Amino acid sequence: MDVTYRSFFGFTKEPFPADLDLSEIMQTPELLGVKERLDYALRIGAMALVTGEIGSGKSTALRYAMGQLHPSEYVTLYITASSGSILELYRGIMAELGYDMAGTSRAVMIKKIKREITELVTGKKMKVVLVIDEASLIRLDVFAELHTITQFEKDSKHYLPVIFAGQSSLVDKLMYRSSLPLASRIVARSHIEGVNREEMEHYLKHHLEIAGIRKNLFDQAAVTAIQQGAGGLFRKANHLARGSLIAAAKAQSMAVIPEHVRIAATEIF
Repeated sequence: MDVTYRSFFGFTKEPFPADLDLSEIMQTPELLGVKERLDYALRIGAMALVTGEIGSGKSTALRYAMGQLHPSEYVTLYITASSGSILELYRGIMAELGYDMAGTSRAVMIKKIKREITELVTGKKMKVVLVIDEASLIRLDVFAELHTITQFEKDSKHYLPVIFAGQSSLVDKLMYRSSLPLASRIVARSHIEGVNREEMEHYLKHHLEIAGIRKNLFDQAAVTAIQQGAGGLFRKANHLARGSLIAAAKAQSMAVIPEHVRIAATEIF
């Protein structure tokens, strides 16, 4: 962080960071709605879906919801999906379970995954949840098979609830006939959209307070410019807000105005 920028406004730490503590995440109705749906899916051992555009806050919502699960009760297997084969996904799950299964066959990995999960649930009395982020990257042939690792004791036991998060195109992939065995297990869906101007103003104030500033540094027109420039999406709003603060500091202005937001917008995509 630029020392001049920090000292000019009196920030105690970097504003608008990506790595907020769980206690610092703003609890919006949308965020709490995601948590409620995920809790329901976990309780019955089913699947849940979280969608939204890039930068809308899907990963933050997942981190918040999963962060409320007590580690003495839950084991969370978190993987980031890719466009690779089902074998790559199985290897990711095995890595989360603490095993290196490079070069191992599909059948061996499936057997090992199920055995380890069964031991965690029935032996160690833990609850297991599989979280797959960036799930919109998953290939259709992977969706066609993925549901098989959630079947225990002839599909009578629900030991492995799964949470998928990805862009809106994920829903389209789940509509294919080959994906229906998986999609039929989804019991809760959340879609995160960009926030309106009022919510954006609250968001900006929230982050300023986290960084030690109790007053709103953004004038009303600047708030509007950030909300419109970011399309209501938090990640882009973070970049615009931080960049406009830097521009304001360079101009020796204690208030961020639309011109500072415009300058910040030239630096990002």
